[in-house]
Amino acid sequence: MNQDTQSIYPYPIAQHLRSHSQLIYGCMGLGGGWNENPIAKADIKQAQAVIETCLEHNINIFDHADIYTFGKAEQVFGEVLKQMPSLREQMSIQSKCGIRFADECGVKRYDFSATWINHSVDQILSRLHIEQLDVLMLHRPDPLADMEELVKTLSALHQSGKVKYIGMSNMHVSQLKYFQSLLPLPIICNQIELSLGSLGAINDSIEPSHHYDGLFEYSQTQNIQIQAWGALFQGQFTKEITDDTPMNVRHTASLINDLAQKYSVSKEAIVLAFLTRLPVAIQPIIGTTNLERITHCAQVNKCLLSHTDWYALLESARNHDVP
Repeated sequence: MNQDTQSIYPYPIAQHLRSHSQLIYGCMGLGGGWNENPIAKADIKQAQAVIETCLEHNINIFDHADIYTFGKAEQVFGEVLKQMPSLREQMSIQSKCGIRFADECGVKRYDFSATWINHSVDQILSRLHIEQLDVLMLHRPDPLADMEELVKTLSALHQSGKVKYIGMSNMHVSQLKYFQSLLPLPIICNQIELSLGSLGAINDSIEPSHHYDGLFEYSQTQNIQIQAWGALFQGQFTKEITDDTPMNVRHTASLINDLAQKYSVSKEAIVLAFLTRLPVAIQPIIGTTNLERITHCAQVNKCLLSHTDWYALLESARNHDVP
């Protein structure tokens, strides 16, 4: 983390991620789309441009999943690393596994079996042209998981050097507690859906419910980094307003525009700053392949929202004030 980031974000983040960026680049948009077309030179060129733009703006964590564009996202990323191996030393790479699409064996399902996880990790490493994955994340909870087998599998992957750290994705507090009670390795991060338009965990901290059940507090005490997917809410607050745009989104978009001028940053930076203002060191994940928009997102490092402005955004996005 550079000095500018440290001065604006004084809150500690999970120890193992402390040297990396405030923003994470989500690679789901790479690879040429969710189709069966093979990757093309243009797809590799796009991935290289995205990687170089991110690194230029000190975004050095890259988030994958084995299913993204049916494996092609990792494939094009790996082709870039193959052509430019020195880039590997400048980044942290994480990927997720556990989701299986419908195939000849059955319907879409989650699979934490040793056979599937080992197969997934080997394929991830092969596609990325790397020998070690910095973080392996379990993509979504598998209710049928054999926990004894899962713990042995993850431990063996770590001991073999194929996986450096373990993370979770879309897990609630009870699941995190259970996993951590069994794993001999620390869980260093958890991805959840969180944005100005998806306020579940934030609303829970104001009006407690059983869904998130103190996720922020537990993550802090256990040194688990929270990563926010969907952080830009698919651009709902920054794209052009149409007749179909809900009134609360219109109002929030107008407020974001005003704040962008006030803080002299992009509108994307304001949307992300809403998350990074939380004193739990949220790492927002961005997924745009538009290089200019990546640059706009990077401006979040220049913006620390005031207490009042943060609540103004919250009230507008909720479409009513706090209790």
